[in-house]
Amino acid sequence: MTTDQVQLIKTTVPILREHGVLLTTHFYKRMFEHNPELKHMFNMGNQQNKKQQMALATAVLAYAEHIETPEVLLPVVNHIGHKHTSLDIRPEHYAIVAKHLIASIQEVLGEAATPALLEAWTLAYNNLAALMSGHEKKLYEQQTQKEGGWTGWRPFIVQKKVAESTEITSFYLYPSDGGPVADFKPGQYISLRLFLPELNILQPRQYSISSAPNGLFYRISVKKEAGTQHPDGLISNRLHDHVTEGDKVELTAPSGVFVLDQSQTPKVFISGGIGQTPLLSMMEALIKKDTPYIADLTWVHGCRNEQVHAFRDRLKEISLQQNIKQFLFYDEVSQQHETIRRGWVDLATIKHDIIAPDTDYYICGPTPFIQKHYTYLVTEGIDATRIHFEEFGPNSLQMN
Repeated sequence: MTTDQVQLIKTTVPILREHGVLLTTHFYKRMFEHNPELKHMFNMGNQQNKKQQMALATAVLAYAEHIETPEVLLPVVNHIGHKHTSLDIRPEHYAIVAKHLIASIQEVLGEAATPALLEAWTLAYNNLAALMSGHEKKLYEQQTQKEGGWTGWRPFIVQKKVAESTEITSFYLYPSDGGPVADFKPGQYISLRLFLPELNILQPRQYSISSAPNGLFYRISVKKEAGTQHPDGLISNRLHDHVTEGDKVELTAPSGVFVLDQSQTPKVFISGGIGQTPLLSMMEALIKKDTPYIADLTWVHGCRNEQVHAFRDRLKEISLQQNIKQFLFYDEVSQQHETIRRGWVDLATIKHDIIAPDTDYYICGPTPFIQKHYTYLVTEGIDATRIHFEEFGPNSLQMN
C-alpha cells in the first residue's frame, strides 16, 4: 500500500467508530442474501443478538487504527484464527467476504466511497486476508501433524450422556471411525455441528472440552437454555432433547488460546455457571500429571443453587487427591456451610485466600462476570499478564 492509501484508511477510523456496526450489519445481510450457503458456517444466534456484527466492527476498526503497525494485532489474529479453523473457514471464503465488504462500504458510505478509498480498502483487506489465511494454514497443519488429528468435520458418536445437574448434561464423544483423537491443551474447545429443522440449516456451536486429554474421547458439558426458541440455545437444547446415546454428530479438532500453563505456580480458578467447563478440564489435567502438583490450587464458583451446580461430586473427588481450597457462592442456600456463601461471587470476601504474588488466575463466565473479577484483581495489584479469561461467543473484551 502507498502512503496515500494508508492515510485514506486512517480517515475512515472516525466513521468506523461511530457507524461500524451499521456497516457490518449491512455486510452480513448482503452476504447471506447473495451467498446463503454461508449460513451453514455462521452462528445465526450471534447474528440475531448482534454479537457477530459488533465483533466484526471492532476487528475492522482495530485493523484501521493499526494499519501502519499490524504486528500489534498478532494476538488477535491468533485468537480469530483458532475460531476460524474451528469453523473450517478456508482461503476461498475470504474472497467472498472481500466482495461483500467492499460493496457494503460503497453502499453505506455512498458518494464518500471514492474509487481511491475503495481501492485502498481492497488492498488493506487483501493484506489482512493473506495474514489471516497464512496463519490459519499453519494451524491446520499443526492439527494434521498430531496423532489422531484432522481438519474439517469428522463424525463422532455420542457413546454416553450423563446428567450433571438439573440443567447441565455431559456428552462423551467418540470418533465413529474408531481411531484415536488428538490431544489438546486444557481449556480448548471443539465445534459441534447439527442440522436444525427449525432453521432448515446446519449450525455449528463451540463447546469447551470439560475433561482432561485422554486420546479416546472428548467430553462436553452443555447447559439447557430453558424455554428459549432463540437460535442462541437451539443447538444446546437439541443436544438435550433430541440427541441420544448412539447418535452421530460432527466435530472439528480442538482449538482455542485460553489454555492452562502447567508450570508449578499457584492457580486460582474463578467461574460462573457453565463457565466452569474449561476450568474443570484444567483442574483434571493438573491432578492427572505423573508427578504431584505441589503449588496451591483454589476453586471459586458461583451459580444459582446446589441443584444446578454440576460436578460438585467430581470436585470433592479431586480434592481427595489434591489439597484444593474451594469457595462456592449460591444465590439460594439451603443450608449454611463454611465453604458456601450466599449471593454472587465476591472475591473481596475471600481476598486473603486468593490474592498472592506469582499466582495465575483463570476466569470464565458471562461477560459482566469476567469484567468484574478482572477489574478487582487488577486493583488488588495482580499483573494483567497473570489473569487469563475466556469469553464464550464472539470476542468483545479488550482488557489485556
